[in-house]
Amino acid sequence: MSSSTGPSDSGIDVNERTALLDAGQQGQKKATPLPKLQISILLLALLVEPIAAQSIYPYINQLVSELDITGGDERKVGYYAGLIESLFFATQALTVLQWSRTSDRIGRKPVLLLGIFGLSLSMLCFGLSRTLLGLIISRCITGALNGNIGVMKSMMGELTDSTNIAQGFALMPVAWSLGATIGPMIGGVLEHPQHHFPTIFPGAFWSQFPYFLPSAVAAAFAVICFLTILFFLKETLPRQQTQEKSVSALDGEALNVPENAIDDSPVSMRSLFVPSVLIPVINYGCIATLEIAMFALQPLFYSTPIELGGLGFDPITIGLWMGTFGIVNGVVQTIIFPPLINKFGPKTIFRFCEACFIPIFALFPITNMIACQYGINRLVWFSLTCSLVLGIFVDMSFGCILMFITAAAPNKRSLGATNGLAQMTASIVRAIGPASSTSMFAYSIQHNLMGGYAVYAIFVTMGIFAMKIATKLPDKTA
Repeated sequence: MSSSTGPSDSGIDVNERTALLDAGQQGQKKATPLPKLQISILLLALLVEPIAAQSIYPYINQLVSELDITGGDERKVGYYAGLIESLFFATQALTVLQWSRTSDRIGRKPVLLLGIFGLSLSMLCFGLSRTLLGLIISRCITGALNGNIGVMKSMMGELTDSTNIAQGFALMPVAWSLGATIGPMIGGVLEHPQHHFPTIFPGAFWSQFPYFLPSAVAAAFAVICFLTILFFLKETLPRQQTQEKSVSALDGEALNVPENAIDDSPVSMRSLFVPSVLIPVINYGCIATLEIAMFALQPLFYSTPIELGGLGFDPITIGLWMGTFGIVNGVVQTIIFPPLINKFGPKTIFRFCEACFIPIFALFPITNMIACQYGINRLVWFSLTCSLVLGIFVDMSFGCILMFITAAAPNKRSLGATNGLAQMTASIVRAIGPASSTSMFAYSIQHNLMGGYAVYAIFVTMGIFAMKIATKLPDKTA
């Protein structure tokens, strides 16, 4: 970042464009206490998206099969499931940057409320959809109105400083993991309620719309979150404390305006296309690509019959296992993430955690080989447990890269645009990721490429490539 200096009242030069995480924190060693109530509400808002998004994962493949759009060919389920999962991110990619830039001007809270409202509406539509077109429209509504993730990351950056930012960002994966725990459990346990709870949910409605209950529960949670934010969350966007430059028409003399008038204003988009911003954004895109592929492949791998390259789990087993990951992930990250950052630094931790994608993808074919040879035994569950542990470290990479992105923002009133650019990049790759990864899964099996395991070889290679890009990150976030 460039710097501009000017005389202060004490006659000492002041750097007006100091790094965002260092601003106002020079020489401060003791960690500032986190604003617990505000961060708690923000984390509650963060729960909404994984609950809504991942509640469909345990049953999405079953839903696609029931729509009778595959012609009875189970190998084609992955194509349509990936398409539905990708649509949210595709539409989000088109709008998230504008929502984030809008939050730099009108405030974070209004944009956050609109996104949660759109999500609750779309979940109700999803639960009532019994056609592929209905599912597509509902997912598009969610993505188009949802700029929440970029806004929430900006709010976390504004609620923390350089002494407690690791603690703050460590809580975001925890909240996401809790949502990732609740979501699959809701979807796995509450789908087809007429079958699981016939005395509580009798009648033709539940037979006609067997996936409405998990969708309605997710929507109800979003409404509760909406009301909590509306009444209790405070706006975090700093007020612009400078006045615009103007010229006095009476005496022809320019008024003296503080130099930080420019520094306190949102910057142009062109100002963000510099290496200091783009390198963290590209790294964020890399791990987002690998993560969304992993999450898209997991439920498909779990539900696909063993002889076709999967494990043959039912929706309840899938939901409970994915939920278990969320619980363990949240607990472990809360305990170890801040100490690891303080001891080794965000770059070292980021590179290690990103490398964990490689064995995760390698374990998919290994687990299937074990299941093919011996069935679902203890060795299969041990392999799945290893993947779960590695997934915990993978999630830590997001906390690290968010610290780099926050530090790269030119100023606080451009934090939304910076996070919006990062989120747009992630949304683009996440839009491509589910459809492409599940399609590669189906294609590998249909054509028996590398024994049906070619998809995993591709993502192992991509993981190695991503590790090389991570070397370009600065050694410190500030």
